[in-house]
Amino acid sequence: MDKNQATGLILISILMIAYFWFFADTPKQPENIEGNQVEQNDQQQEEAYSQKSNSTSEIETDSSLNQSLVNQFGVFAGVAKGESNVSTFNTETLVIQFDSKGGTIKNVELKDFKTHDGQPLIINHQDDEEKELLFNTATGPVNLYDLYFEMQGSPKRELTNGDTIQIKFVAQLAPNKSIEQIYTLSGNHYQVGYSLAFNGFTNEILGDQLTLRWNKKMRKFEKDLEQSRVKATMNYYSEEEGMDGLSERSEDDSEEIAEPIKWFSFKQNFFTEALITDIPMKRAEFATNIEDLSSDYVKRGKVKVEIPLAEVTNKAGEFKYYFGPNNYKILQEVAPDFEENVYLGWFPISLVNKYIIINVFYILEKYISNYGLIIIILVFLIKLALSPLSYKSYVSMAKTKVLKPQLDEIKEKHGGDMQKAQADQMDLYRKVGVNPLSGCIPLLLQMPILFAMFYFFPSSIELRQESFLWASDLSTYDSVLSLPFEIPFYGDHVSLFTILMTLSTLLITWSQGQVSSVQGPMKNIQYFMPVIFMFVLNSFPAALSFYYLIANLITFGQQTLIRRMIDEDKIIAILEENKKKNVNKKTSKFQQRLQEAMKASEEAKKEKEKNKKKKK
Repeated sequence: MDKNQATGLILISILMIAYFWFFADTPKQPENIEGNQVEQNDQQQEEAYSQKSNSTSEIETDSSLNQSLVNQFGVFAGVAKGESNVSTFNTETLVIQFDSKGGTIKNVELKDFKTHDGQPLIINHQDDEEKELLFNTATGPVNLYDLYFEMQGSPKRELTNGDTIQIKFVAQLAPNKSIEQIYTLSGNHYQVGYSLAFNGFTNEILGDQLTLRWNKKMRKFEKDLEQSRVKATMNYYSEEEGMDGLSERSEDDSEEIAEPIKWFSFKQNFFTEALITDIPMKRAEFATNIEDLSSDYVKRGKVKVEIPLAEVTNKAGEFKYYFGPNNYKILQEVAPDFEENVYLGWFPISLVNKYIIINVFYILEKYISNYGLIIIILVFLIKLALSPLSYKSYVSMAKTKVLKPQLDEIKEKHGGDMQKAQADQMDLYRKVGVNPLSGCIPLLLQMPILFAMFYFFPSSIELRQESFLWASDLSTYDSVLSLPFEIPFYGDHVSLFTILMTLSTLLITWSQGQVSSVQGPMKNIQYFMPVIFMFVLNSFPAALSFYYLIANLITFGQQTLIRRMIDEDKIIAILEENKKKNVNKKTSKFQQRLQEAMKASEEAKKEKEKNKKKKK
C-alpha cells in the first residue's frame, strides 16, 4: 500500500466515523440469516426510560433527533416532530376537527347556520389564528402547540342528543412523563370541555405560569361589512368588575386588565368564540384592530393571559370553549354574565329588553314561525300596554290646545316681557288645573320601550336570514334599489321599510300638530326629525324599520280614535269650572320653584345684555 492509498483510507475512515457520530440512526440489533431485524429488548428499553435524576437530563433524547430540535425544545424534542393527523367529529350542532399537531382544534363549523351567501359558517379556522401556549424550560420557552400528540383509542365520530365522549391527546415522553389534553363533546351543545395536564414534570418546566397568546382574524359572516365591524370586539369577565370589553365602534383599541379574569370572548354581532375557566387568568391584555384586513374579515382580536402552572401540574386544569350563536337564552347557561355578549342597551333600557321584550318575543316564537307576524303582534301588545299613557298624553295636548287663545292674549298683553308672560301663563295653568308637563311625562315613560327596540332588533339572531315581504333578511337592511353612488350618511342603497317608516312618522307628526299648541318655526322644525331618522336607519335591520312603521300606523289609529272620543267643548267647560274653584288657590311649591327659576333665567339674560352694551 503506497502513501496515497494509506492517506485515502485514513481520510475515508475519518469521514465515516464523523458521519456515524453525527448523522447515523440509533444502532441496530444484528440481523438474522434471512435479513430480518432481531426484535429490540423491551425490558432494556423500559429500564432505560425509568432511570431518574434531579436534572433536565432525566429524559433521554433519541440520538436521531435533529440537533436544532434539541436546542429549541430540550427534553421535549422527542415529541417535537411527527405527522399532522386530522380527525373529524360530528355533533347535532358542530362539525369539529382536531389536529394531532398541538392537539388543537383545527376547524369548527356551526351546522345550523350559513353565511350570508349560503356558505358553511366556519367560526374557528386554523388558518385565521396564531395561537401559542408557552411554558419555560432550560432551553427557552416551548410552545405546546408545536408538539405532536397521539389520539388515544377510537372515540365515536357521530354524536346525537344525549351522547358525550372524551377525545384524549397524549404526548408521551417517558412512562411517567406526559402532556395530556382532553376534549369533551356533547351531542347537542355548543360548548366543548377542555382539560390540560402536565404529568410528572418536576424540574423540566421552569417558572410558575403558562402564557397563552391568541391572535384571531374574525371572519365576515353577514352582508353588511361596516355594521359587522361595528359589532365585533373582545369581551371579558372578572369577579371584581363583572363583564366588560373593548369598544365595539373603535377600529383600534387595547386594554390591560389588572384583576384576574374568568372568561374572554371574540364577539361578533351574531356569533361568539370564547374560552371559559374557573382558573384565574392573570395579567390579561386585549387588543382589536382592522389593520391590513381584507373584506373577508371584520376585525382582528388579540389576547394574552397567564395561567397558573400549578393548576395543570399533575392534575387537569378545567376549561371550556364556546363556539356558537349569540342567543340570549343559550348564553345564560354558559358562564356568569356571558349573556352580556348580546348588548341590549344601557341601564334601564337593558332591563326592558331582558325582562319584557325577550320573554314576550320567545313566547310568540313558540307558536308563530313567521317573524314579520311576530313583530306585528309584539307592536300590538306593547301599544295596548301603553295605551293609558298614550290617552293621557293626547288629552293633555288637547287641553293645551283649547287654552291657546288665552295664552295668545297673555303674550299680546305683555309684549316682549317674557318673564311676566311666563308668570301669567303658569298662573293660568294653575287655575284651570293643567300641568304643562303632563303631556311630556307619558311620552317619557314610553321612551325606554322605543329605545329598547333600537337595541333588541339589531342583536336578535332569531331574525337572521328570516325573510318577510320583500326583505330577504330581517336582521339587515332591505334594499329595493342599489345606487351607483354613495350618499353621505345614507349609503348606496334604498331601504323601502325605512322610506315607509319615514312617511308614517311624518303622518304622526301632522296628526299630533292638530292638537298641539306649538306654533311658528318650532312647528315646522319637528318635521325634520323623521327625515334625519331616514338617513340614520337606512342601513339598520329591516326588522327595526318595520317595527317603527307598524307602531306609527297603530299610533295614528289610536290618535284618530281618541280624537273622536274627546269633546273639546266639554274640556273647555271643565277648565272654566276649575278656574272658578281655584281662583284663591295658592301656588304650589313646584310652581313657585319653576317661576323662580324662570325669573332667575330672565334676570341673567338681562344682565348679560347689559354687560354687552357696557363693553360697546
